[in-house]
Amino acid sequence: MKQAARQAVHRRAEELVGLSERLHADPETAWEEHRAAAAVPELLDRAGFDITSSYLGLETAFHARFGSGPVRIALCAEYDALPGLGHACGHNLIAASSVGAALGLAAVADDAGLTVEVYGTPAEEGGGGKIELLDRGAFVGVDLAMMVHPAPVDVAEARPFAVSHSKITYTGKSAHAAAYPEAGVNAADAFTMAQVAIGLLRQQLPASARVHGVVTHAGDAPNAIPERTTGRWYVRTETLAELAALEPRVLRAFEAGALATGCELRIEPESKPYAEFRADETALGHYRTNALALGREFAPPGQAARMNRASTDMGNVSQVVPAIHPYIGIGSLPATNHQHEFAAYCVGGTAERALLDGAIALAWTGVDRARPPRPIEGPR
Repeated sequence: MKQAARQAVHRRAEELVGLSERLHADPETAWEEHRAAAAVPELLDRAGFDITSSYLGLETAFHARFGSGPVRIALCAEYDALPGLGHACGHNLIAASSVGAALGLAAVADDAGLTVEVYGTPAEEGGGGKIELLDRGAFVGVDLAMMVHPAPVDVAEARPFAVSHSKITYTGKSAHAAAYPEAGVNAADAFTMAQVAIGLLRQQLPASARVHGVVTHAGDAPNAIPERTTGRWYVRTETLAELAALEPRVLRAFEAGALATGCELRIEPESKPYAEFRADETALGHYRTNALALGREFAPPGQAARMNRASTDMGNVSQVVPAIHPYIGIGSLPATNHQHEFAAYCVGGTAERALLDGAIALAWTGVDRARPPRPIEGPR
């Protein structure tokens, strides 16, 4: 069965690479992936999958299904890009490898007793698309959910941080900065004070915690007191429990900026928090074995392997159903994820090999999941 799955992926190799390149050349950000959500399931549709667009009411989500076996294998396809950076996290490769794995599994679905599903999951980069899908009933009854994520090097186990995403808005009052500065309430100053407070707070944070963000709007004219500023801020910890304890301390820093300046403060969650990842150890062992059989090499712990700490809403899926989220190397070093240079590596020779290897390794892992464990033979 594994050989048949591998052959099915290779038969579609040119189309899978074409899909990846198409997405890479036309990046769309979270919740705006209309063209990607239409393009990704095209191959699956032609292969006989049943396609549901605008899945569970989300316009840029889809669901594809093939087979009727008792073991349900789900592949997650991400396809949103980063603002200003395009596919610098390689979601074009994630989508194509998940489609490839599904095609490989579809070729053996009847013999293996599988139902193969592909979930098109929008807005991973901060929007929590998988969490929205979970809340609407997706993934119920799935036996194994999988995806493979591009990285500088191969790492089997995901160990992402839990994370919250917040939009911060300060509202003050404009005034002429030279003639009537005393009439203004400076919303840019509020952000400055908040960032200073966060910087001081970091000394008292656990070593594993991460607090970071950007100011997305800080005023309109240098001779006008800024009356409105906005930003996006993330807080990361090892677990959701730690996040619940730490996040209020960070939010108080934003409250301090409002108090000091007299601005109004609004804090809006951009999604529900992303959870830490709970890997299915059996499936992870199968993936390791399958990747090694394809000639992949897993990197030792170290700086190059640290992409496995990046937060993902796949963590929330892993809290509900068995799941794995390995990383596959595209030979990009010294370039790493979320850099323009990494985006350039997400097409071309090493990216194409990673795409096909990832698809086959996932497909083989799905086959392994479908096979019942061999009975232990007793004495004869």
